[in-house]
Amino acid sequence: MAWLLAAFVVVGAISSAFSSDAYLGALGPIRNPLGIEGFTAVYKAVLYTMAPLLYLVAAFSVFVRLRQAVGVERQQIKWFAYAVGIFAVGITLYVTALAVDAPRWFEWTANAIFTATNTMVPISIGIAILRYKLYDVDLLINRTLVYGSLTAVLALVYFGSVTGTQSIFRAITGQQSTLAVVASTLVLAALFNPLRHRIQSFIDRRFYRSTYDARKTLEAFSVKLRDETDLEALNDDLVSVVRETMQPAHVSLWLRDRERKRVN
Repeated sequence: MAWLLAAFVVVGAISSAFSSDAYLGALGPIRNPLGIEGFTAVYKAVLYTMAPLLYLVAAFSVFVRLRQAVGVERQQIKWFAYAVGIFAVGITLYVTALAVDAPRWFEWTANAIFTATNTMVPISIGIAILRYKLYDVDLLINRTLVYGSLTAVLALVYFGSVTGTQSIFRAITGQQSTLAVVASTLVLAALFNPLRHRIQSFIDRRFYRSTYDARKTLEAFSVKLRDETDLEALNDDLVSVVRETMQPAHVSLWLRDRERKRVN
C-alpha cells in the first residue's frame, strides 16, 4: 500500500505538472505554460488506473483488519469498513465515468452515488466515535483545547511583544529594528513549556476534573510511599487511593505471606 501510494504521488505529480491541459481541461482555454504534448495522456492513464486500485487496496486493508479484530475493536471498525466499501464503489463509478465516453445518464448516476458515498465516511467515523469511543476522542478534544489555547496566547504575546518593542525602538532610535522580532521569538521559546503546563492544568481542572483528581491522588500517594514505613497504614492508603481513583464497587487487598525457607 505504501509503495503504491508513493509511486502514484510521484508519477502523478510529474505527469500533472507537465500536462498540456491545465487541470485536465477544467480551466477552459487556459494552457499549462510548461506543458508537453502527450503528458496529458500519461496523467490520465496514471489517474484512471492507479486511483481506483489504491482505493480498492485501502478498502481491502480495512476489511482485513476487520476480520482480525474482536470485541469492541470489531464494532469500532465495522462502521468505517462498511462506509469505505460503499465509497470504493462510488469512486470506481466516478472514475469510470471520467475515463470512458459514458452516456449522460451514467455520468449523472456516478456523480450522485459518489457524492452520497463520500459523506458516509465522516458519518461512520462520527458514529464510531460517539458510540464506541473510537480514536480516543477525549484525548483528541483535550489536546485540541490545550494547543489551540496555547497557540492563541502565544500569538497574542508575540504580536504584542513585537509591537511594543518596535514602539520602544522607534522612540529611542527613530527607526524599527529586527531585534524586536528576535527578542519576541526568544520570549515565546521561554514561555512555551510553562504556558503549556498551566493551560493543561487549567483545562484538566475545568473539564476533566475526575482525571485531574485521580492524578493528584496518585502523586500524593507516591510521595507518601517514600516516607511511610507502617505496613498497615500503607494498606489503608492503597485501598483509599484505589477507591478514589478507580471508583470500583468493591475494593479488597490480599497480601501473600512470605515463603519460609526450608533448611535441609
